[in-house]
Amino acid sequence: MKKNEAKERIIWLSKAINEHNHRYYVESAPSISDFEYDLLLQELVSLEKRYPEFKTDDSPTQQVGSDLQSGFQTVPHEYPMLSLGNTYNEGELRDFDERIRKALGNKPYEYVCELKYDGAAISLLYENGRLTQALTRGDGSRGDAVTANVKTIASVPRELNQGNWPSRFYIRGEIFMSRDGFEQLNRERIERGDNPFANPRNSASGTLKMLDSSEVARRPLDCYLYALYAPELPAPTHAENLAMAKKWGFQVSPHFDVKPNLDGVLDFIHYWNEHRPRLPFDIDGIVIKVNRLSQQEKLGFTAKSPRWAISYKFKAEQALTKLLSVDFQVGRTGILTPVANLEPVLLAGTTVKRASLHNADQIALHDIHLGDSVWVEKGGEIIPKITGVDRDMRPSDATPIRFPGTCPECGSPIRRAEGMAAHFCPNEMDCPPQLKGKIVHFISRKAMNVDGLGEETIELLFREGLIRTSADLYRLTLADLIPLEGFAQKSAENAIRSIEESKKVEWSRVLFALGIKHVGETIARKLARAFPSVDLLAAATADELLSIDEIGPRIAESIQGYFSNEANKRLIQEFKYAGLNLEQMVEQGNLGSRLAGLSFVISGVFERYSREQLKAMIEQEGGKMLSAVSRQTNYLLAGANMGPSKLKKAKDLGVSLLSEDEFLAMLA
Repeated sequence: MKKNEAKERIIWLSKAINEHNHRYYVESAPSISDFEYDLLLQELVSLEKRYPEFKTDDSPTQQVGSDLQSGFQTVPHEYPMLSLGNTYNEGELRDFDERIRKALGNKPYEYVCELKYDGAAISLLYENGRLTQALTRGDGSRGDAVTANVKTIASVPRELNQGNWPSRFYIRGEIFMSRDGFEQLNRERIERGDNPFANPRNSASGTLKMLDSSEVARRPLDCYLYALYAPELPAPTHAENLAMAKKWGFQVSPHFDVKPNLDGVLDFIHYWNEHRPRLPFDIDGIVIKVNRLSQQEKLGFTAKSPRWAISYKFKAEQALTKLLSVDFQVGRTGILTPVANLEPVLLAGTTVKRASLHNADQIALHDIHLGDSVWVEKGGEIIPKITGVDRDMRPSDATPIRFPGTCPECGSPIRRAEGMAAHFCPNEMDCPPQLKGKIVHFISRKAMNVDGLGEETIELLFREGLIRTSADLYRLTLADLIPLEGFAQKSAENAIRSIEESKKVEWSRVLFALGIKHVGETIARKLARAFPSVDLLAAATADELLSIDEIGPRIAESIQGYFSNEANKRLIQEFKYAGLNLEQMVEQGNLGSRLAGLSFVISGVFERYSREQLKAMIEQEGGKMLSAVSRQTNYLLAGANMGPSKLKKAKDLGVSLLSEDEFLAMLA
């Protein structure tokens, strides 16, 4: 490569890597795999070694990827959070071991092997045994303060057990989401009509950066801690300090081990490369660290990583196969999901015949054609997905994938909303998958909680013409069920009894069960508090809806659209006739009046109470919650990292600011 070519390639690589860093750390939406990213970085490292005159101080090889973003207070790291050097082969591990041996002058040393969790790194500060600060990795030297969010994670102790912990120390770890928790979260998002998260890592990272800690508390986040930092630690080795941290109350992974040499390290790597599918969470490799702290100190650091540690990254198992055709599945909310039909191929121990294509944007990103030879891998080791195309093998008759113009289920014209990735069928009143999906949602555990019926039973009842809407469930009789396959006298009686019991379900859950687009559990609870009957909600104006916290124009429009639909009006009347709880009157005797006549807007995160708790206090004392600052706002209850636009508007309009302590004093 000529010098001018090398310079241009270095500039291009630097720009591309910085863009991928932003997608990964800030947007939590990477567009390439870790392996592809590392290849780009390795190429840049190699070129900068050959042409050092083109290496710059702000090169990605000299920087830690940054997840800093607006909306959070940025705080310096007392101990920089550096990244680890990566390798995908055993030869480079042996080179690493040889460097350690030479640097330590052939003195004995041992390694600690740990799982490399696929989540978001966190640094926790404990002072006198209490959690006082939580910082993201940020750019390595500074991190975003997400203390209020981290305090909602059950596996992170707010206060430590008795022990010989330092009076002030940091402990670092990884916040992640289990596969089961991730799948449940995505099911709920799909039911609300939201796009699902791509993988557990993205969902954990994105959740950690939410501004509402009460919403964070509802997400299934978990945390493993794996490194202590303080001027003086109680034990001389990394492994002993981890064992002590566990006694103090920290969740430390049971899957770490001390190995006397590199052969032991390789045994650990081979074991977990084979057994990682059995774990309930994702890992993407193994971290290897020199165990003795004094030897770590002697080995020191490079500009962006410690010399005494390295990560061995597992390659995602991939397989090359042929894309035969694409099916388009219609979900409860009408969204079309393209599913690839593949030539069967063995992948991670199972035969894969189908894979997700997500949406039109993902298809365009990879330029996928029918007939292509495509690379398939298991995202999160569970769901097969297409990650690339071998264009050299593209046949001459390969054709681009096109979404159908009409719904494959009901024939209605397909639409795609401006700015949205998804195509959808708008025929929500007559499209069979949407009708069945609504009923399945209606009977689900967090909605009406009807036992004895499941998705297959709903399919059977729909096919037999016994139900078409959720209201039809309340007309079912024993005589309808007993003749059907899978039902006997007892099971039919249980199903009818459970349907009858569902009439006692509270109004907020009935509202969630209606399946109004964009109205999930949380929004349904807020609406039920603000409008304690279905008639009040149906008559609500756009301004009244927008005054409710977290209700924006899209949700307000969806609610009004639902209640203006004649079929939905008939459905509500049928629910009333069946005896469902469609109102939930507030007992006035339980309400205070200390905030009567006052309107509040809440912004930011708070130390003592979540935003949801503060809102409940305001409403219980007769105050009114607003979603936006206006001339009708009396107070802006301002927490840390509050929105700058709300603060500016409050100052412009002369709205009084309240701290958390000042607000609590009003109630004292």
